[in-house]
Amino acid sequence: MTITITTSNLNGIRAARRKGMLDWSKDHIPDIWCMQEVRAPQSEIDPIFDAVRTQYVQSGKAAAPEDVGTLNEVCRIKGRAGVGMLSDLPVTAMRYGLPGLEEDVDSGRWIEADVTTPEGYGLTVVCVYMHAGKADDEIKMAQKFRFLNTMPVRLAQLRDEAARGGRQAVLCGDFNIAHTPKDIKNAKSNEKSAGFLPEERAYIDTWLKDYEFVDVMRDLAGDIQGPYTWWSQRGRAFDNNTGWRIDYQFATPELAQTAQGFVIDKAPSYDTRWSDHAPLSITYGV
Repeated sequence: MTITITTSNLNGIRAARRKGMLDWSKDHIPDIWCMQEVRAPQSEIDPIFDAVRTQYVQSGKAAAPEDVGTLNEVCRIKGRAGVGMLSDLPVTAMRYGLPGLEEDVDSGRWIEADVTTPEGYGLTVVCVYMHAGKADDEIKMAQKFRFLNTMPVRLAQLRDEAARGGRQAVLCGDFNIAHTPKDIKNAKSNEKSAGFLPEERAYIDTWLKDYEFVDVMRDLAGDIQGPYTWWSQRGRAFDNNTGWRIDYQFATPELAQTAQGFVIDKAPSYDTRWSDHAPLSITYGV
């Protein structure tokens, strides 16, 4: 069996819908869809999720809308963050929030779903939206580093469960960090920019080395420049492909070894994109 997992920063689910998100999803329904920057109240998320659930039925991935599992967490600060997930695989458990963080600004950034394939393969899917930070704003950078410093406890738990033969895990989302110069078009000029600071990039080094997670897309793509997943709205960044790779799927080794391919679905033109990020989809042969 293969499953496809997509992660996409929506840059606001209401705006994404207006700009054509549902036209895209009609032809690209994944088995699991992780969303970040939903940025909407529950009352406006529900009807859009219902529309996507109907698409799951129309695509043949689900027999009825209620067979599509959904979960989301709205940020407690209005108009900020927010993460969501849909799955055509049975969801057996849901968890909300990164354990250890209780501040409003840290809400709507971390949800987990335990899913199981028909063959009994167990998987924990984590949807993450990392603080962006701002290099000249001490408060914003403190928020980002607080989140980064809290993550290792949960990463260790996920790693250890997978190593014992339990559920494998994959962390999907917008981490707002370009890991290496291969992941950003203009590395030199961004060395002092949030998202490419050496101290930020070192966290990903630790996830890969000490916690044994695999950067699945990079593993599949190899040692090439890019491909990128985000382009600034300013200037001609999109047209010139002056991008950053900040959207990832970090998987435990057993799951990562089953990865068969990836797609970054960059829109054909600036005016046809429904977010400043492109969806990243990876197919796993579980």
